[in-house]
Amino acid sequence: MNADMPAATPASASLQAVLSTHGLRLRGGWQPDADDAIPKMPGGQTAAVVWMVGVVGSEFWPFFKASSFYQDGSPDPLDRWSFALGSELANRWGGVALFPFDGPPYHPFQQWATRAEPLQASPTLLRIHPEQGLWHAYRFALALPAVLPEDWHVIRSSRMAAPGPDLCLTCNGQPCLSACPVDAFTGEAYKLDACAAHLHTPEGTDCMQTGCLARRACPVGSAYRYVPEHAAFHMKAFVGKH
Repeated sequence: MNADMPAATPASASLQAVLSTHGLRLRGGWQPDADDAIPKMPGGQTAAVVWMVGVVGSEFWPFFKASSFYQDGSPDPLDRWSFALGSELANRWGGVALFPFDGPPYHPFQQWATRAEPLQASPTLLRIHPEQGLWHAYRFALALPAVLPEDWHVIRSSRMAAPGPDLCLTCNGQPCLSACPVDAFTGEAYKLDACAAHLHTPEGTDCMQTGCLARRACPVGSAYRYVPEHAAFHMKAFVGKH
């Protein structure tokens, strides 16, 4: 095979095997249509599938922390790490990598995610997973020009999964709504200014060092909570922009 030609379309299992070497997970896939405005593939083909790639808990943290992106002191290390990985994999398989931070305009990752996994809305405005709770995220998506026959069941099962009970409406007391010291979450909106102002004060130290109190109050998926160093990394990045 010509070295410049992309490798054969990967099976979802082999794609997951590659992602696992970076602490990432294949988080389902979906079949795009013209309304999704997915870019054409390098060969001019229309995308046959969009695979969602993300993190669960802090599984990826040791891999990212060991990377040159984390250690070089330049801005946005996690986005740059994600961009390098996504771009390399897309190039390997003749597809296109799509990123949640590439904008404006930004790709609707939250909407895409609900087409790949059984996610629900939550009062924190984050999508909640029935097992992982709020402790998951999406780093990039891979739009590829072909799907192997054995992988269609993955896509169909994502699309046809029956919705479960509303995790938040059935949650006893909804502690996420009362845990925030500045009531930044109303259940319908997020008061960004109030949150950011709190984090810039000594009273915000707990959130800064171990993660958002409201997020940590959610009882779903508590086993997947970010380790403090990982949580503090995200909080520092958030404060640096607000």
